Amino acid sequence: MRCFKADLHIHSVLSPCGGLEMSPQAMIQRIKELNIEWIAITDHNSLANCPAYAKVAAENGIAFTYGVEIQTSEEIHILAYFDDCLKAMEFNETLYGALLPIPNDAEFFGDQVVIDAEENIIRLEERALSNSVLWNLEETRAAVESYGGFCVPAHVDAYANSILSQLGFLPLEMHFPLLGITSGLILEDFFSLHPEMKELTFLRASDAHYLSDLGCGSSRIFVEMPCVEELVMAANSQNDRKILT
Repeated sequence: MRCFKADLHIHSVLSPCGGLEMSPQAMIQRIKELNIEWIAITDHNSLANCPAYAKVAAENGIAFTYGVEIQTSEEIHILAYFDDCLKAMEFNETLYGALLPIPNDAEFFGDQVVIDAEENIIRLEERALSNSVLWNLEETRAAVESYGGFCVPAHVDAYANSILSQLGFLPLEMHFPLLGITSGLILEDFFSLHPEMKELTFLRASDAHYLSDLGCGSSRIFVEMPCVEELVMAANSQNDRKILT
């Protein structure tokens, strides 16, 4: 069993609100300086940049998970993680087909840049990744799981685009074993407002859009190896796996 310092919610140059400084080499260099050992790229509604960042992470000994931050039709942000890279990219095609076909306003949101591991620009994504997909929360989870993925509601304490802000409650019948929180949340204060969530498992991350954001939030994850299968066990506190925020 090992303890990994993990940041599993990071945006790349593809996310419309992300900085162009978040290139693979610059990001991974900063990750190494922060002694973070396991990362996930979770761009808005797309996994297109995951292969490039995965390659640079592997070259630098950083564990990498394919991820994405999906905005459901209720405008809830859901993190989805995949162990199988091929399945992840197949899911990406399905996800893109469910994204509203609205063009990106580059002057307002910035360019959405798809790159390779050498930081060459492959293309600019023209469809606005900041919009919702056509799936509701239940449909989103079903779609992710049909490709072998694992869903985690993002930043549940946020005042916008969280499962609590959009629904007003956590749907217990859906049983999400792991919930994302913002980097600076004081859990004791959160539990005073939501005592019913005190026994749940949480994942703290930076949600970094700029290099300066990296390091502001992470979790310690006790697993045999840094992969989604083990993350699920840690979320459920199985076989001595656990997550500390």
